[in-house]
Amino acid sequence: MSLITRTTFILFLIYSSVVNAENALTIDINTADKLPLTDWVYITSTNQSSNISQVSRLSSTDWDKLSPDIIRGLGDKQFWVKFSLYSNGAFTTNRIISIANSHLDLIELYHFNRQRLVNKVIMGDSIPFSQRPIISNDFSYPFSSKNDDFHTFYIRISTTGSANLPMTLWSDNAYYQSSEQNSLIYGFQIGVLIAIGIFSLFIALTSHSFSYTYYAGYVLSLTLFVATLHGIAFRFIWPNWPVVQTFILPMLLCISMAFAYLFSEKVMQLKYHSRTMLRICRAGAAISVLLLFIGLFLNYNLALKIDICAVMFTCVLLMYISLLQGFRGHKLAKLFAIGWAGMMLGVLISGLMYLGYVELEVQAKTPFMLGLSFEIVFMAALLAIRYNDERLAKMQIQKEALLQAENVKQTREEALRIEARSSEQLGQMVQERTLELEIALRELNEANQKLTEQTTIDSLTGVKNRNSFDKRIVAEGRISRRQQTPMAILMLDIDHFKSINDTYGHLAGDQALRVIAEELKQKLKRPTDLVSRFGGEEFAIILPNTNQEGALQVAESIRKAIFELPISWGGVTIPLTVSIGVSVEIVSSEQHTTLLLELADKALYRAKNEGRNRVMLYTPEQEQN
Repeated sequence: MSLITRTTFILFLIYSSVVNAENALTIDINTADKLPLTDWVYITSTNQSSNISQVSRLSSTDWDKLSPDIIRGLGDKQFWVKFSLYSNGAFTTNRIISIANSHLDLIELYHFNRQRLVNKVIMGDSIPFSQRPIISNDFSYPFSSKNDDFHTFYIRISTTGSANLPMTLWSDNAYYQSSEQNSLIYGFQIGVLIAIGIFSLFIALTSHSFSYTYYAGYVLSLTLFVATLHGIAFRFIWPNWPVVQTFILPMLLCISMAFAYLFSEKVMQLKYHSRTMLRICRAGAAISVLLLFIGLFLNYNLALKIDICAVMFTCVLLMYISLLQGFRGHKLAKLFAIGWAGMMLGVLISGLMYLGYVELEVQAKTPFMLGLSFEIVFMAALLAIRYNDERLAKMQIQKEALLQAENVKQTREEALRIEARSSEQLGQMVQERTLELEIALRELNEANQKLTEQTTIDSLTGVKNRNSFDKRIVAEGRISRRQQTPMAILMLDIDHFKSINDTYGHLAGDQALRVIAEELKQKLKRPTDLVSRFGGEEFAIILPNTNQEGALQVAESIRKAIFELPISWGGVTIPLTVSIGVSVEIVSSEQHTTLLLELADKALYRAKNEGRNRVMLYTPEQEQN
């Protein structure tokens, strides 16, 4: 064996022993284009104030194999990691090391080749984006390797969020191809979200719909959250303002939660189906806004943990509300529950992964992104279904109105045809036809009068309805303003009316309403006074040119008369009392009439709160109490 051969063999044995001692990754021409580095990465628990010269002199016993348990969850973490690469083979290649966690605060990378410092790179989301070695959403470092190179990388990590280190060794071509694919996927996802959000915003602006307004806010805030989560927002929106990275994720989580509560309230129509759930959703939105402002003064790590827990609780709560309303038979709530199920599962899995309670072979954000994509598309379809239902309802109303107009038109045309034929007959026939025409016109007039009464009279009680009341109060308000005379409004509510329906039946309740309405008509003597059924068991009375004393006298006489009113049903006497709220003022503007009605309503509720069966005049002191 020649001297050169023996020397080469000895050097190879020395390098091999070094490689084995360091557990280095050997790369050659057969090495894959994409190779996870987890099995070759070590972590040290040495003092975090140590510099590179101190860390590089540590013995192998000071390093531990990197495992997910060490860096799992959120927290303020600082540590060193290292790994080594040995290049075997007569070739030169370009490689890229990537760390697929775009939210690491500070990364200090030291590159050694055979104990000689080759390069030092500082990057992280606390550093302006332009200072990265490769302009990429993640953190990447390129280097060249030739035969018999022995590369050692020391990396100091400082972060207040997730310390997850998905490190991969790439060939340069594979890395850029993967970056292009990820950019296409992320761009498509964010583009779809932006399109849905802007489309919803335009519908909200044109239709003045709160549902679409809240949904647009929800989608657009989540779009910015997703762009931030992928590192795209830092790259394209605020690349020179890394300080934004210290608060943007918790802030966007709180904004998205607030819009989610408000949107859920509207889409499930909780205002009409469950006042309790309505208050819960509005309280949730208020708490989300409060968390937003509190988070600005908290440590980033603590704020993020609180917001992640709040988001998980929000998803479970909204799922519970939708299921509860769905079981009660509300169609939109059932559809909402189906769409929200994907979001809830994704958020719970990702949240547990970020908090360190669950470890899966996927990135922590992946379940959330899948659930979000399903939920956003499904909710857009849900809004479209609701919009279509409302459109069909309006079309049905228009159709019925057109049908009624067509019937009137046909009746008039028939009368005209009868009149035309009558004019062609002889005198006697003319008289007979004229008489028939007059009868037909009289019947038509009576039908028109009945139709007019149906639009102004409440069919159950025989008094004026709400539509007639709204028109009359505007007219009387103008007279009061022009003549400077006081106008009184009486709001009357039957006490414990629900118990009457529950005890004696709804027919007994209807009879009570009719008897009370008849008594109210008897008590109002002046032709200008108006009594109307305001809604349910409520009646509203307008007393033009009436001062406080007169209004109170009328209200008290009504209360006493109804208290003494004998109402029987099925041989049983039904006790009835009413509470009356009174407001009296001289109207000063068009809006004043509405205010006067509100003041009477406030007085009514105070009368009910203070024991019922009483008359209460609104006074400004009530606002202070």
